[in-house]
Amino acid sequence: MIAEPELSSRTTLQRESESHSEPDNDLENQRRGSGGSLPKRRRNQSEKGRRRASVCSRQERRNGNRQRDGDVEAVTLFEVVRMGKSAMQFVVNDWIEEYKQDRDTALLDLIIFFIQCSGCRGMVTAEVFQNMHNPDIKRKMTEEFDEETGLQYKKFMVYPWILNVTWPLDLDSGDYPLTMTGPYWKKFKSNFCEFLSVLIQHCQFTIVHDEYLMDTVISLLTGLSDSQVRAFRHTSTLAAMKLMTALINVSLSLRVQLQNSQRQCEVEMIDKRPTKKLETFLQKKKEIIEKQENIENLMNAIFKGIFLHRYRDALPEIRAICIEEIGMWMKSCSDRFLTDSYLKYVGWTLHDKQSEVRLKCLIGLLGLYSDKDHCSKMDLFTCRFKDRIISMTLDKESEVAVQAIKVLILMLQNCEEVLTSRDCEQLYHFVYSVHRPVALAAGEFLHKKLFGSRESEVQDEMPEKREKLIHNLSHIKTLVNFYQESEDSARSAYLVDSLWDCSASILKDWKSMTTLLLEGGDPEDEALTHLQKKALVEIMLSTIRQAAEGHPPGGRCLGKKVQMMKERKSLIDDRAKLTEHFIVLLPQLLAKYSADGEEVITVNLLQIPQYFDLESYDTAQLEEHLDKLLKQLKAIVEQQTDSEVLEFCSKAYLVLSNEGLPTRSQVASAKIQLFDQLVGKFNKLLKNFLHKGDGFTDAESHQMWSTLKRITTFHNAHDITQWNLLSSTCKLLKSDLEKGNTSEQIIIQAILCSYYYIMWQLSKASEGTSSKESLSKQIRVFCQIFRQYLSNSISTIKEQAFIVLCDLLLVFSHEVLSSGSEKTEPFAYVPDSALQSELVAFVLDRVFVAQESELLDKDEERKVGKLHQRRNLLAAFCKLIVFSVVEMDIAADIFKQYIKYFIDYGDIIKETLSRTRQIDKIQCAKTLIQSLKQLFNELLQGQASSLDRWSQPFTSIKDLARRFSLTFGLDQLKTREAMAMLHKNGIEFAFKDGSLKGKNQPPLNMAFLDILSEFSPKLLKTDKRTVYNYLERFVTDQMAAENGEEWLPLIAYRRSLLDCRDDDTDSTSSSDRSAPSPVQQKSQTTSLKRKLQIEGGVSEAGANEEQNVKISPRSLTPWSMSTVQKENENWENRKKGHPLEKDGMQLLHSELGTTSMRNTGEPMEENLAELVEGDLDDLNEILDIDND
Repeated sequence: MIAEPELSSRTTLQRESESHSEPDNDLENQRRGSGGSLPKRRRNQSEKGRRRASVCSRQERRNGNRQRDGDVEAVTLFEVVRMGKSAMQFVVNDWIEEYKQDRDTALLDLIIFFIQCSGCRGMVTAEVFQNMHNPDIKRKMTEEFDEETGLQYKKFMVYPWILNVTWPLDLDSGDYPLTMTGPYWKKFKSNFCEFLSVLIQHCQFTIVHDEYLMDTVISLLTGLSDSQVRAFRHTSTLAAMKLMTALINVSLSLRVQLQNSQRQCEVEMIDKRPTKKLETFLQKKKEIIEKQENIENLMNAIFKGIFLHRYRDALPEIRAICIEEIGMWMKSCSDRFLTDSYLKYVGWTLHDKQSEVRLKCLIGLLGLYSDKDHCSKMDLFTCRFKDRIISMTLDKESEVAVQAIKVLILMLQNCEEVLTSRDCEQLYHFVYSVHRPVALAAGEFLHKKLFGSRESEVQDEMPEKREKLIHNLSHIKTLVNFYQESEDSARSAYLVDSLWDCSASILKDWKSMTTLLLEGGDPEDEALTHLQKKALVEIMLSTIRQAAEGHPPGGRCLGKKVQMMKERKSLIDDRAKLTEHFIVLLPQLLAKYSADGEEVITVNLLQIPQYFDLESYDTAQLEEHLDKLLKQLKAIVEQQTDSEVLEFCSKAYLVLSNEGLPTRSQVASAKIQLFDQLVGKFNKLLKNFLHKGDGFTDAESHQMWSTLKRITTFHNAHDITQWNLLSSTCKLLKSDLEKGNTSEQIIIQAILCSYYYIMWQLSKASEGTSSKESLSKQIRVFCQIFRQYLSNSISTIKEQAFIVLCDLLLVFSHEVLSSGSEKTEPFAYVPDSALQSELVAFVLDRVFVAQESELLDKDEERKVGKLHQRRNLLAAFCKLIVFSVVEMDIAADIFKQYIKYFIDYGDIIKETLSRTRQIDKIQCAKTLIQSLKQLFNELLQGQASSLDRWSQPFTSIKDLARRFSLTFGLDQLKTREAMAMLHKNGIEFAFKDGSLKGKNQPPLNMAFLDILSEFSPKLLKTDKRTVYNYLERFVTDQMAAENGEEWLPLIAYRRSLLDCRDDDTDSTSSSDRSAPSPVQQKSQTTSLKRKLQIEGGVSEAGANEEQNVKISPRSLTPWSMSTVQKENENWENRKKGHPLEKDGMQLLHSELGTTSMRNTGEPMEENLAELVEGDLDDLNEILDIDND
């Protein structure tokens, strides 16, 4: 125990710490005492200069004698560490010198340093006590809040003082140095940790063992770590854990010293005579043992007093610090900490809820499992927590999953037979993960498992020349077997990308792969099966793509990544190597597998040329091998009829004939030769067909189909217009329309070939290299031909003609052509109304089929195929609607199917509806109400005069109206005019043919108002009144007085329009209705005596109410003309000059009138009410005048 300082028992040390956020104020230290005062510290000038020199970051060497952060001189430990501009060795050495001269003052500086590092802006008071056994001491240890001052107090014992810390209540807001951001604080944590480490390192031989410094610091940190304030807990825990790490290093150093001292003693004891030197060694050994025991006690105090409480702290950052440091302790001092009693804390924390803490656990385990000696001490831990680590590979945080897989990789390497085959299988499927880091880690695990054990076995058994070939052949077979057995056997690109970093030498060994495919390997080995060859070709193609492009497959990209120079060079080298290899062997592979009818393998092999690097070779080097490849491609075209094979042959020709390549002329010559042969054969067969007619044999028909299919497939990507195929296909199609003696497959290919021809002609016409007159004529002729095929008896022909016709109408529409080149605009083709009707009839007949017929088909795959085809038909027609090729009114037949076929086509119809609303809101509203009218009329025809409003068909119409209403969105201002037009048309339809059911009976379509009420919530409150006024024109007094069940739609609709009015009472009462309708004006001459209440209030419309022919917002405007003719003229002018769909609010406000007029007719001062009534006037004008 050290001697107590010569101070009174009631001496206090008080220091006020200014806020670290105000660096322009120096730290003020105040010392106060009740019974005496602390002796003023005496420093000579050299001592002050030495402190100032250490605080200011090498100021003599930086042209000045002050270290500045802005304009602030660093005078405290906190400021020095915060600035981070001084070398920590100088700062620590200066503090040690001060401690040796006056340890109480230096220690108090260090205490305030820890308090300031916690972000405390308050005051620290230290009270010296003499009797440590006083029972009142423990009662003084408290943390409380003073409501009067708004300050928080914490009092705790730090021997030989009792510290009292006072700070504002907002300290726990999370704003303290360890969590702050910005230039001042970005390196604070690293500087803070470095200071503590250097402090212990420089003190390890001296004052660390004085039983005063470390006892006081540990007491301080223990007291702060138990605080409710997170800043104190976080900072003190970090400091304590770093001190613990530094003390472990001291302990290891003492251990080395003890071993050296022990050896020296043993050497001296050989003489068996006591010597003075031996006594010195023994005394030194004793001192080292005492120091080591002291360090052990300090470490135990930190572990038990701080770690055991804070490793399960509520703050995840604190838990992460504890787990990170204990992992370092286990690695550096394994003989003490690498035991089950310490490992259990890491194992328990693997279940932490925060990913940050789980990640620190796994990173710590990585350092432990990387050493085989450590693994032997962790058998119990591995057995207990292995399943948890495996389950963490499924963690929602990808970084945690990556580290878990890396831990398992080390287990696989260094722990014998710990992972079972079942455990490994759980990790294999991660090579197909969309998260690339996880996939790469799983690929490394797979590499270690499949190839790691074999590499060491064959290293010394084979000669160097054959070692690599035989070695890789075995690995490739193993990889093929794994891929074949995998559940995701159709994703070879993902497997290759996962293994690319660790198994590149195997995956780039294309020589071994082609050797296996050509069956040129070791005769003693078994040849690959058909499925193995298929899998190998898929893997080989994926490796070629990865080597040529250098980026992950789709769905696994990491965003934009700039390739480094080394990566670009590697890509160039790999592409050159694969080109050099496959330009020679690809013709052999194609010849072998195309002759065997291996279509899947052939398709994959045909994709290889697109990754060739043909720019780096001249024609002389490639001519021989390229000629073989082109001959083989031609042979495949002549032999195969599979669509996919022909398509990739066409792409291969296209790639090899790109502009700028030295191979272009050679490939172009081969293409011309191929097309001459195909077109000549087709024309010859067509001539025989037209001559023989019905005498055309099946073999000749098959030849014509196969030849035409090859031509059509190539015509999609290659310009063959110079052979004038259009005239031949035109003859064939016309002959079929007249006689109907052509097979279905031939007609389909002829339609496609004609379509491709027209598209190529349009492309050439846009460039000015084709005749415009002939193209315009050809378009109309073939549209007429395709139109006739819509009524063909064969469904596949009809569907193909429909799709081609829709595409042509879309491409040659005014909107599409006008947005392109001016040279193509004269070709615009507008379908007439008859063609539009035929198209929509085709859609209704072929797409919206009866669902009962679909249920009869039990083949799910066939049902999905049919649905996909019908969706294509519907999408092709909806594009015509969206691009205004056909009238929008036709879309009513499509929109009315929205609810009934929502599962199959809901997304297509909804998108079409959204696009049409963007084009023209008012026309879209008319189309929607038209679709509802059609459904209502169909329901009336089915139920005759007894319409059941509660039936399922009627309910479905209401549901459809509700769906339509939701598509208009929440912005009612944008859809104001559209909603008004929709309600106007609905009201007129509801009161149409009102006298057909007889007197005192509701109109025939009265129930439609029930459907129309679904759109009332989309009206503005002011617009509801205008719509209500328009409705009252059709409602007679007798109608308003009815309340029977058949009149409920009218009652409900009126209520939906009046639900926002505060001054309206009973909306169904005839005495409370708004403006009288024209019908009422004609039938009752005295009906205007009723008092009408209108929202917004009218002061006085005129001298006599009887003079008002129409009492509505419209009648209160200052215009003198009141006839219907004037309103019609206004509406016509508006339609011409001011379309409603363009900024409806500006249009409504442009014709504002006043809501109240003086007797002189002059308008009153405008206000908000006038604006509202003006909007009503304009909207009422829409409702009154537009009768479309």
